[in-house]
Amino acid sequence: MELHVSLVGRNDLAGEIYRQLRESILDGRLRAGDRLPPSRELAAGLSVSRTTVNVAYDRLTSEGFVASRVGAGTFVARYAEPRRNGARRPSGVLQPRAFWEDVKLPVRLPRAAQFDFRSGIPDAQRFPYQAWRRLTLRELRAPAVGNGEYAAPAGHAGLREAITRHIGISRGVVATADDVIVTNGTQQAVDIVARVLLAPGERVAVEDPGYGPPRRLFATLGAKVAGVPVDAEGLVVDAIPRGTRLVYVTPSHQYPLGMSMSLARRMALVAWAQRNDAAIVEDDYDSEFRFVGRPIEPLQTLDRAGRVIYVGSFSKTMLPTLRIGFIVAPPSICHAVKAAKFLTDWHTALPTQAALARFMDEGSFARHVRKMREVYRARHERIVSGLNRLFAGEFDVVASAVGLHVCAVARTATVDGIAALVARASAAGVEFHPLAMFAAGARRRAGVVLGYGAIPTDAIDEGLLRLRTCF
Repeated sequence: MELHVSLVGRNDLAGEIYRQLRESILDGRLRAGDRLPPSRELAAGLSVSRTTVNVAYDRLTSEGFVASRVGAGTFVARYAEPRRNGARRPSGVLQPRAFWEDVKLPVRLPRAAQFDFRSGIPDAQRFPYQAWRRLTLRELRAPAVGNGEYAAPAGHAGLREAITRHIGISRGVVATADDVIVTNGTQQAVDIVARVLLAPGERVAVEDPGYGPPRRLFATLGAKVAGVPVDAEGLVVDAIPRGTRLVYVTPSHQYPLGMSMSLARRMALVAWAQRNDAAIVEDDYDSEFRFVGRPIEPLQTLDRAGRVIYVGSFSKTMLPTLRIGFIVAPPSICHAVKAAKFLTDWHTALPTQAALARFMDEGSFARHVRKMREVYRARHERIVSGLNRLFAGEFDVVASAVGLHVCAVARTATVDGIAALVARASAAGVEFHPLAMFAAGARRRAGVVLGYGAIPTDAIDEGLLRLRTCF
């Protein structure tokens, strides 16, 4: 490996090489078993004599930091223990904007949950890894990677075509491949749209309760974010504040409550956007998993003026770790959206895009979705049945026929009571989300949100029974 040793303005060159290598070993940057460069090579790189380097190496050897093997080289000794705290760095005087101190980063559970009812997590155990590995390896070969140039910001042409066919057939979305921009998940899609359409100080409306990350993202861009209540028909359009420039909604499966927005409410929202010269971001995050009834018509298909930006993701149908999402933009802003994607990160990883395009073209994606729809249907039915049977006196289950989670609103329990329940359940190996965590304003509702992507079907009943004992 190449070693960085600074000798600028230094007098004791051998001593300086020794001290800097010793610090690297103690800080853990050089680990036990790492091979140091040959003395001739390091001397040439530092423009010093080989004798100078050998003096430093001999001192490290005598103190037990490195060991030499004839014909093999010089290696960091196996018993050279690094400092526990690593390298010391100044804490710094720079201060972030106050907003960032309040953003809680996602954390992994300290141990795997025995009964994991957290929402938004698909079943990773049933992912078709063998087929995906085959396609990914194919796209990492030299002919597929090409000449090493950066790709088009809008994304892989084959994937954009595949996405257009998929959402056209399964959701009725009217678009061409040129309208599709591939992103690193829904979060980046929302970020790009906001950058294109919003100026600092303009107002954005979000659902309350609703998905938190976009709400906080809008705030970082300087937007004024207003929570709008949700009722049995979805977002209450009449409650959208005056002067709102953009509305972010999840009409197919409201997150986290779970209802689908009624046709009358969807039409009212589109009409509102037209009257108020506003835009709508329609997040269709998991509508592939509909269990009963016909899929609802997206806002995008009701829009005749080009005010709806449709965003989607493969995080629920595939894996969140793939970080693949997309935007279907009206033609009037397509160039701006592609330019924003370019300035944000140029483009999403091309081998993953190409592999997903083939995965969709050969029918593997459709087969995986069909298989998982039946798995999630069984889990949905079992959770709803268990909630109605075991928690009839505590919760009212919100009717839902789509997605990977269900919501139950508390009848008498308070927000603090549910928080205490979450803590007791976690200690008992049951993990789930409280409804209050999705509040966009001061009004928090007591309830629970139970996902069924990460929990095996045959573990649901026992998990609910254990949750029942935590009341």
